[in-house]
Amino acid sequence: MQITLLLSAFALVGLHACSKDDEPVEDPIATFQYEISEENFLEVSFMNFSQHAISYSWNFGDGNTSTEENPVHVYDEAGEYEVVLTATNSENVSAIYSETIDIKDPFEALTLLAGQTSKTWRLYRIDQSMGVGPSLEAPYDWWSLTNDGSRPCKYYHEFTFNRDGEYIFDDMGYFYSEGLEEEPKCIEAIPENMVNLDGVDVSAWLGGTHQYEYEPSTGQVTLIGEGAWIGLPKVATEGEVTVPQNSVSFKISIEEHEGFDLMHVQFVYDWGVWVFNYASYSDPSLEPEVEEEEEEWGENLPNITPDEIFITFASRDADQMATIDTVASGSSVEFGVEDPVDADANKVGEFTRTAGVQWQELQFRAAPEPKDIQFDNFDVAKIDIYIPSDTEFADGGLQRFFVFGFADMSQTQEWWNSPTQFEVSDDNVIVGEWHTYEFDLTEVKEREDLDMIFLGIGGGGHEAGGTFYIRNLIFE
Repeated sequence: MQITLLLSAFALVGLHACSKDDEPVEDPIATFQYEISEENFLEVSFMNFSQHAISYSWNFGDGNTSTEENPVHVYDEAGEYEVVLTATNSENVSAIYSETIDIKDPFEALTLLAGQTSKTWRLYRIDQSMGVGPSLEAPYDWWSLTNDGSRPCKYYHEFTFNRDGEYIFDDMGYFYSEGLEEEPKCIEAIPENMVNLDGVDVSAWLGGTHQYEYEPSTGQVTLIGEGAWIGLPKVATEGEVTVPQNSVSFKISIEEHEGFDLMHVQFVYDWGVWVFNYASYSDPSLEPEVEEEEEEWGENLPNITPDEIFITFASRDADQMATIDTVASGSSVEFGVEDPVDADANKVGEFTRTAGVQWQELQFRAAPEPKDIQFDNFDVAKIDIYIPSDTEFADGGLQRFFVFGFADMSQTQEWWNSPTQFEVSDDNVIVGEWHTYEFDLTEVKEREDLDMIFLGIGGGGHEAGGTFYIRNLIFE
């Protein structure tokens, strides 16, 4: 009996020595996950999945801390933050887990465009502010504008995007009259001045309030409301226009710089691109002043009054040309090729309209040195043109059209804005046979600044190429 009781006592002692309270405490494991609120992108809920811990210390990476097990923290602004969780067990042993979280504003793109409430943009006054070219890789090849005093009023215009979808254009009292007058210039921005060259009222282009829609994933902006525009009033969704549109769509991208943001506006067409650069300054001291007066450009060439001007295109021999010669330009001509109609006839010139170039022409200038040509001794100009019968004319491609004209290149940067020219179109363009075209020089003789003659075949605004033939450019 006594032995049995002693064994029972030992059994009880053994059981007590192996109790749970005497088991070693396991080291803690720290870990967490988090979830960003859909209603407030700055609010983050932390879910604690640590093990073997009884207390917790959080550092949210922005200077704030917490000892809650599953805290909810609201950051002041978007950014990257290193969150550190320290989990501690009952023996005061700790484990640390950290993770960098990226708090992004889901409306960041909208904020870049329209600010917290609104944001005003003006044409960038450094380098090229706008241009037109064959592609986004060469957006200024055909023409570009800088803050050089030639169009100061465009640099005062303000384009404001409000956060609530409102779009405001402020003309600042001035408008550039391209499409309104024969010689564009800055004019007073009043309704009575806003009549285009076709006599149509285009006053909807003046300052006003419209709406806009923005799709950040594609970068597309659509301005909504009659007359809403950006860049140039004539630049619209599907191409250039002469009257206000009800909506205009384009692509944007925005770069952040110290003290200002730079917005690139892109209109992309089949034939090329228009691009515009706008700046919005958080530090106004960085924005250059608008140049009010254009510096003199080019030079006034010496005048010549020749007794003869001609090129037969049969060859470059001295007896086949006088006074003028071709110069490098968009289109080209090869002298001395076989006549496409009569192989036994005198040689002619093969005119090549270069494929892939939207606006182009063959140019002639006085040779051997450029001069301002006075056409006092001539009444008409003539040229023979042969357009092959298999030439294809189509919408968006070659047009049954050509232009012959005169311009000032030496003192006019944008010579195409003030030429004296003749246009021939439709049935007046003879196809499948040689035809002599004659042009009255009365208006040409009134000018003293002309130093370039040009011939463009096939129309502009497209990239279609073509081959034609020319001979006997003669002034009589």
